[in-house]
Amino acid sequence: MTVLASGSKGNSTVIASSKTRILVDAGLSCRELLKRMAVAGEDPAALTAILITHEHQDHVAGLAVLARRLKIPVFFTEPTHRAWVRMLTPRTTMSYAKWLDHVQAEKEERARAVAAAQALTAEILAEGPGSRAQAPEGTPDEGVELSGEADPDFELPAEAEESCEPGETRAAAKADPTFLPEVEYFRAGHEFCIGDIDINPFTIPHDAADPCGFVFHARTESIRMAVATDLGYIPPNVKQALRGVDVLLLESNHDLEMLKDGPYPWSVKQRVLSRVGHLSNHATAEFLLRDYDGGAHTIVLGHLSESNNLPALAKLAAEQAIGERMTLLGNRIVLAAQHEPLEPICL
Repeated sequence: MTVLASGSKGNSTVIASSKTRILVDAGLSCRELLKRMAVAGEDPAALTAILITHEHQDHVAGLAVLARRLKIPVFFTEPTHRAWVRMLTPRTTMSYAKWLDHVQAEKEERARAVAAAQALTAEILAEGPGSRAQAPEGTPDEGVELSGEADPDFELPAEAEESCEPGETRAAAKADPTFLPEVEYFRAGHEFCIGDIDINPFTIPHDAADPCGFVFHARTESIRMAVATDLGYIPPNVKQALRGVDVLLLESNHDLEMLKDGPYPWSVKQRVLSRVGHLSNHATAEFLLRDYDGGAHTIVLGHLSESNNLPALAKLAAEQAIGERMTLLGNRIVLAAQHEPLEPICL
């Protein structure tokens, strides 16, 4: 496991066996992801696929450009893919005044078309039977409306944001910013594989379309690694999924007092504290104390808030929860950072 970045400004992790390399999330720009991989000794050309936990910007910011550049498949749940496509398809909502203008223009066009049809019909009748075989194709019949009234919520597409990489034309990037070389769907609770890595996706409680955590099992090495961040609390299915893992990347987002006294608006604080928000240091420590089976070689604390947490507080809470189970060969606790990759964890 190589954590390239973890935090509110971007998340990305490489999970690798001897034959397969999977990038979990692409929450930084393509350029920054490539830079981080170079620093960590990861070869982007060796990536097998990109796997997405959910569609929030700090997990998909560089997805489209990176996938097109490397020409590798992207794995989503179908609801996550649909939400991502909606998010990347810019739209301009029509104002009420523009809607009225649109309705009036449509009525005038309809009136002109009907008048033209009436004039043509009169001309045909004046010339006598058989003078014309038929009216020109596409001429509307009198009394038939071309279209209905416009919807006041009618939306017009805005120009797509430009996104180009080597070999891609500007026109193609503008035409479809959501284009990916290949898309594969998976479902939470249904195991699938990428290369020689078996993946068990599990549902997590977060305010996204269909958010997932993952357990990765490298069959040839009999090693299991898990990624579980962006969850408001730890439900029974997550507790069960995280049993028997050798490396665990687990969220420890905020200190409760720092969040309550911090700079966020109250509405944002409520979201973070909700059951579809983020795990506090206390909640993570409670899991490690009461529900964690104690079998991991390394526990990585991730998605730490820069505004509402301190690395020392997150680590202290986790170490106190682990207690005497923490040794040089087991339950080692490390902190993933936002601005630089973590040293690769190799088993």
